[in-house]
Amino acid sequence: MSISLYGDKVIAVEPGGNEPIPDDARHGSPVSLFWTWTSPNMEFATIYVGVIAVLFFGQTMWQAVAAVVIGNALGALTHGILTARGPSMGVPQMVISRLSFGYLGNVVPATLMSVMAGVGWFATNSVSGAFAITTLTGFPKVVSLIIVVVVQLAIGFLGHNMIHAFEKYAFGVLTVIFVIAGIVMFTKTEPSAASGGGGIGGFLITLGAAFGYTAGWNPYATDYSRYLPRSVTGRAAGGYAAAGLFWSTSFGMIVGIASATIADPNDANPTHQFTVHFPGWLSDLVLIAIVLGSISANAVNVYSAGMAFTTIGVKTKPNIERALAAGLFGVLGFFVALWALRDAAASYEAFLLIIAYWIGPWLGVVFVDQYLRRGTDVTGLLYSRGLRNWPGLVAFVVGTLASILLFCNQTKFQGYLVREFPDLGDITFFAGFVFSAGIYAAATVAIGRKATVSA
Repeated sequence: MSISLYGDKVIAVEPGGNEPIPDDARHGSPVSLFWTWTSPNMEFATIYVGVIAVLFFGQTMWQAVAAVVIGNALGALTHGILTARGPSMGVPQMVISRLSFGYLGNVVPATLMSVMAGVGWFATNSVSGAFAITTLTGFPKVVSLIIVVVVQLAIGFLGHNMIHAFEKYAFGVLTVIFVIAGIVMFTKTEPSAASGGGGIGGFLITLGAAFGYTAGWNPYATDYSRYLPRSVTGRAAGGYAAAGLFWSTSFGMIVGIASATIADPNDANPTHQFTVHFPGWLSDLVLIAIVLGSISANAVNVYSAGMAFTTIGVKTKPNIERALAAGLFGVLGFFVALWALRDAAASYEAFLLIIAYWIGPWLGVVFVDQYLRRGTDVTGLLYSRGLRNWPGLVAFVVGTLASILLFCNQTKFQGYLVREFPDLGDITFFAGFVFSAGIYAAATVAIGRKATVSA
């Protein structure tokens, strides 16, 4: 089946890989991006960012709220800017990324994105869904994990239209359940129980974790807006996407912050730790919503991981290369989730920060390149194997390494400046963005624009 025949069919495997969407296959409305980016964040992984802000990063309730709102606002803003290019360009985000890094150079961020989305995020969300099923049914964790992974893979394998349809119908269910749960949780909150102590360092780590979570969706942006008709404005597409992302992540994290003020830190099951405070009927509904939310998130993760993989240049079976790649990453993500079941909290805390380490530098290069190319037609460059932009790749690598070596604040490694000034917290993502953007802008000016766009 061709992409034109695929059109707006829902029960069909989306054909092809990362090719441009022709006008006769375009469909949909920009408002769909609101629920497409709300549903995947109405899940326990979002809530748990708020939990660790209090329990791990030593924030008071209101410090944590301020940090996550700022981090989410930044991540949603960048997501909206990227999403806006979907209707006009009609290609996946990692195809557009070739402009910033070149055809070959883009293999680096595309591979990172495939692994982070298809393995890292897929595993993270699968774990929360598995814990919820186990709490609800008493099934062994491994059985619960298999159930949630199979459903996620089926939706991601079918592709774009199925994902949009699933997110649309999940939206109402998830929003109603989590809003009711949030109201109940707020009535039980004990703000004074979160005594803080993490200082400015803990605040910056919390901000970085929230940004890492929300901006973690940025490399997927145009994957879900590229089917929209060309008549849809970038402002509409970007606005709906950013709004859905900001409100859902902020609401979920604030609920998590509230729950942390009454949480039992010795409870080894994170979902039980959260739902134990609700009456029985609501606890069961929240557990169902956690499962549904993890499926909503991972359908998006595994789809975009497969999409990014197709931009690397690895040849697979024609016409279903995206679907095959999605299946591959789902299987890999299952085994990582199986390993992470042992210590979900510690694994999640580190993962949230690490994912922001590469996204910050990637965004820095992409935004500078987008600004420098404003008003120019880049259509002919997107699929040219001769496209070279080594300054972009160098800026990305140098910015990433420099920011990690100076500002990383992980248990197993601390950057030089963090060791000297512990109150810095972890600002690696900010530093990476600034370093890479500055290096790329300076290199472009120094060697001339033509040297970075040869094809």
